[in-house]
Amino acid sequence: MPIALLALVISAFGIGTTEFVTMGLVPQLTAEFDVSVPTVGLLVSAYAFGVTVGAPILTLLGARVPRKTMLLSLMGFYLAGNLISALAPSYGVLMTGRIVASFTHGAFFGIGAVVAASLVAPEKRARAIALMFTGVTLANVLGAPGGTVVGQLMGWRAAFWAIILIGAIAFVALWALVPAQPRPADAGIARELAVFRRPQVWLALGMTVIGYAPVFAVYTYIEPILRESAGFGAAAVPIIMALFGVGLVLGNLYGGRMADRRLMPTVYLTLAGITVVAGAFWFTAGSQIAITVTVFVFGFIGFASVPPLQMRVLNEAEGAPALASAANIGAFNLGNALGPFLSGITIEAGLGLGSAAWVGVALGVVGLSIAVVSGTMDRRAARVPRPEPVPA
Repeated sequence: MPIALLALVISAFGIGTTEFVTMGLVPQLTAEFDVSVPTVGLLVSAYAFGVTVGAPILTLLGARVPRKTMLLSLMGFYLAGNLISALAPSYGVLMTGRIVASFTHGAFFGIGAVVAASLVAPEKRARAIALMFTGVTLANVLGAPGGTVVGQLMGWRAAFWAIILIGAIAFVALWALVPAQPRPADAGIARELAVFRRPQVWLALGMTVIGYAPVFAVYTYIEPILRESAGFGAAAVPIIMALFGVGLVLGNLYGGRMADRRLMPTVYLTLAGITVVAGAFWFTAGSQIAITVTVFVFGFIGFASVPPLQMRVLNEAEGAPALASAANIGAFNLGNALGPFLSGITIEAGLGLGSAAWVGVALGVVGLSIAVVSGTMDRRAARVPRPEPVPA
């Protein structure tokens, strides 16, 4: 793989760490700004909202900008947002910094996926995208826990300064390693928007939102499931969650390799796997060994779906993929919000923590159905005979 992909991995690691770091800094932030735990939780929700909104806006604004220049600009905004957060004198300023940083997230990964795919041969494109997203999986396993440790030992601001250092290294790596990639002469907003006239692009986005939603429909409530249903102590929960992170890393690499071989069968397999494993939580929650295995497999199959889903959008938006790719990053985040929201409704209704598993199954069935419809349309289009060329 080209060394330029290393710059994208470092960038993804920094951006992913920024997304998750506040989850481990809740006690320090509540004490610093004298706010409640739910108020601190809004820093996570606002970030997800900024990803969804910022991705299409910044991608469209940069439609005529060379992709390398765009990546450097987005990393600059990312550094600015985290600098605001590190220096924030109040909760409101910290929220502003989080939103500024979040706006770059979706656009960076969307454009970064296009750049990663362009750096390799066509038969390795999904693996290149998977390698970039390895940075995100490592952020779950190392970045966010590391930020928590730094925050506990040196204060929450130190965690943001560490993220700024990672971002600065990423900026230099992007500048030095990523080759110049001028935009096509006819690039522009109209060209990027035109791909949304294609039904297959919308189906690809739909299978991302609904098909990936089961992951967070269950994982959001994994801590109380592990403690209340499986009977784990507080010390064991971080270890099992780290095992989930290991599954993310391995699944991401596996999904990229399989998607390069057979894209749609990999989409079917991973979405079906997410559905089955989400339902498995209902049956394994009473056994500590069984649920530990289930958590690892869930992380593996959950992130194995990311490269093929991203690759599907790139394929269907051929000719102007940047905006569609960024929109798909927003679709992942929308799924991350939809799943927990629906699970929360069933739990609040008194159906218990186990109901999150069945919410995941229901969402997974819908997501897989969308994928089947999309694949069926592909096969029908392939059977339509093309007109024979008229001889001279």
